Amino acid sequence: MTDVTDPTATAPESSRAPAPSRTRIRPLAGLTAKNAVREVLGGVTLLAIAIPLNIGYAQIAGLPATAGLYALVVPAVLYALTVSSRQLVASPDAAAAALVASSLGGLAVAGHQDYITLALAQALISGVLFLLCSFFKLGFLANFLSKPILVGFVGGLALDILVSQVAKMLGIKINSGGEFLEKVGGLITGLPTLNIWSLLISLGALIVLLVGRRLVATMPWALLVLIVATVVVVSTGAERDGVAVLGHVEAGPPTFTWPIIAWGQWLALIPSAIALTVVAMGEGLLVSRSYGEKRGYPTRPDRDLFAFGLANIGAGVSGGFAVGSSTSRTAAMDQSGSRTQLPSLITALGTLLLLIFGTALLADIPSPAIGTIVAVAVVPLLGIPDFIRLWRLDRFEFAIGAACFLGALIIGPIAGIVIAFVLAVVNVTRRAANPPIDTLAADGDPQHSLLEAAPAGEPTVPGVVVVRLAAPLFFANSTSFEKAVERAVTDTGATHVVLDMEAVTDVDVTGAESWEAVQAFLSTRGGDLALSRVRPGIRDRLQHLELVDGVRFFDTNREAIMALQTPIAGNDHDHD
Repeated sequence: MTDVTDPTATAPESSRAPAPSRTRIRPLAGLTAKNAVREVLGGVTLLAIAIPLNIGYAQIAGLPATAGLYALVVPAVLYALTVSSRQLVASPDAAAAALVASSLGGLAVAGHQDYITLALAQALISGVLFLLCSFFKLGFLANFLSKPILVGFVGGLALDILVSQVAKMLGIKINSGGEFLEKVGGLITGLPTLNIWSLLISLGALIVLLVGRRLVATMPWALLVLIVATVVVVSTGAERDGVAVLGHVEAGPPTFTWPIIAWGQWLALIPSAIALTVVAMGEGLLVSRSYGEKRGYPTRPDRDLFAFGLANIGAGVSGGFAVGSSTSRTAAMDQSGSRTQLPSLITALGTLLLLIFGTALLADIPSPAIGTIVAVAVVPLLGIPDFIRLWRLDRFEFAIGAACFLGALIIGPIAGIVIAFVLAVVNVTRRAANPPIDTLAADGDPQHSLLEAAPAGEPTVPGVVVVRLAAPLFFANSTSFEKAVERAVTDTGATHVVLDMEAVTDVDVTGAESWEAVQAFLSTRGGDLALSRVRPGIRDRLQHLELVDGVRFFDTNREAIMALQTPIAGNDHDHD
């Protein structure tokens, strides 16, 4: 039965989502009797994808395999029942795993109980931060993570992960918790210790994953690889020849707990929790919005943040670790035809059954196979096509992405987040500092109120120059505005300056100082300033900043130049 509260349930995929405020979004929105079977099958597919990946990501994070599996149970249920997006899959991903490993590595030994406790506390802090962002409606902060920043940051983390997985594929032991250059050095120097069995298993797994995906994209090839590789290891005794296996996985469902750590440790985890929250927020809200628009259903950013908060708190109290959005799994669900959150609930149920009855099946999974699966999953995250496109379209944006890439890779993920925000501010300020400032020309048609840009050095009409500022007037562009007006007056010899205010949405204190400097400049030359097409709110703002004394207001540019060119009282139309 169609959800009568959601008018977009049967909307065409090309339609735009309606305004969220007009639509009540219920749990499992979009689920109907007609698509239930397809959604259940999507859940089986997601389960087959998620189990091997989450085991691999748990290893990257320095946590036991159960941490990755637990993150598919309670967190997934809480998220699926509260999120507005019908398709976004929440789970630990490569970026989250790398952030956890890099941030906790200096606080405890990976795999130790203290390390696990810190990971739980980190997820809890991240969950609280998500809830605060939802409560204060801070979803707009995700806009500061532009595409180049996300591409660079995630790409740097992906390359760091890839080095560790290549070592696992080759059977080379390196310090997976070390710095990137240290791991690269360990991989190179460890090549003489390469294990031939591990290499053969990895090559076979790689061929199956790459070729199989081309033949039947919907087939759970990762799960097939794990099954076949495990059978090969058990039947040939490859473990005795040096092939590492997953080992004992504790059986049983997640148990609810609370991390007990010192206050100083809670405080030490805040920066990394902020980084986890920011990355998941930026990527998650972007993907959620894009799929909502693509498939024609509404999404609510603040509700999605609330769902992420509950999921991370659920992970922190049930033995998982930090939860973000999984772009690759979301894409896989979209390709399978899934349009609801039911697959996440199916995955949670399947994982729970595996934890209770089937963990013995996991013990002999070869690490090279897990490493190959994770490596294939993270290679697209390197963002090579995106970097090529950025290089072609905008070299400065490419430089931003490259700086974030190197920062996350060499300096570390936390420093990479700081670099990302600094570069975001620099990029915004750079663009805002040079807004379009045009002098306008009269076209002789009295029916036109809008004027086109004039050639440099020519007045709009003799004695009058109309200047259009296409941006708010604030600290970043105040100097550009001041110089542009002075240059227009000097080049044209105009006495009157008309400032077209249609695109000026705000004026700050620094902008007001430049405004006063322009007025003083005009006064020394015997000129004056007039305003046209002023927004009502901006006129109040100008009065508050005491900038309107002696300034005349006009409804249109044409009215202004007619009045100033031929100052007849009846044609003045002065609204001041």
